[in-house]
Amino acid sequence: MKKILLSIITAVLTLSCTKQNVYDATGTFESTEITVSAEVSGKITSLHAVEGSRVAAGQELGIIDTTSLVLQREVLRKQQSAMLSSRPDIQKQVASIREQITKQENELARLKRMKEGGAATGKQVDDVEAQLRVLRSQLDASLSTLTANVTSANNSAAAIEAQIQLIEDQIRRCHITSPTDGTILVRYAEQGEMAVAGKPLMRVADLENMYLRAYFTSDQLSRVAVGQQVKVIADFGGDEQYEYNGTVAWIAADSEFTPKGIQTKNSRANLVYATKIAVHNDGKLRIGLYGEVKL
Repeated sequence: MKKILLSIITAVLTLSCTKQNVYDATGTFESTEITVSAEVSGKITSLHAVEGSRVAAGQELGIIDTTSLVLQREVLRKQQSAMLSSRPDIQKQVASIREQITKQENELARLKRMKEGGAATGKQVDDVEAQLRVLRSQLDASLSTLTANVTSANNSAAAIEAQIQLIEDQIRRCHITSPTDGTILVRYAEQGEMAVAGKPLMRVADLENMYLRAYFTSDQLSRVAVGQQVKVIADFGGDEQYEYNGTVAWIAADSEFTPKGIQTKNSRANLVYATKIAVHNDGKLRIGLYGEVKL
């Protein structure tokens, strides 16, 4: 009888030891989490982000009040329109001077012909040439002044356009959107509350592509490489375990002390190297779930 009991105890201990050594490292599952914060200050007029719901990158999740910004943009557009309409029409403004110049040029040509026939004097020709010089100077001065006025108006309109673009950018920032495909883990604000720039509104995580953060001892590190395929076992407690294909995505460059609650193959090792093992989530994995790694 004693021999039978001794055999059973030995078998149990052997099985227990075997079970304890089937993994090379352990850790917990995590995901890439992004905190979505308000980019502008104002009242939250709508927030339809539901915890646990799937969202797509760029999907609108809420709006911060844009009333004052829209009104500011409208005022700026009116100012810009008034500025552009006040620009002088250069061609119309100098049309009369050009017409006078044309008449004087024709008169000068006529007097020169008459002078050749003895019907006009040199003084008459000189007087017309002097008048032409005055008119051309007036034309140049008018063109310079009018061009400067148009340039000034255009620059003012461009400055207003820049202000409009700034307002429109602020309006775009009032639309709360998801920065990535993922799942809303938690939301920190409610419709009707005041948002302040930088205030967290919700947290989004990619739960389809998760990582097991596991820790390997230095003597195991020689058998671990980025890109390596490994087996990952998710432990749901009891006998419920699921096996996944994993890929080593990152290995820490520096060692660290073994985090509390993390087991390693060599439990006496104090220094370990953190790794991230990428795993595709089939819907069962959860953040913080315990997992094991087999090389």
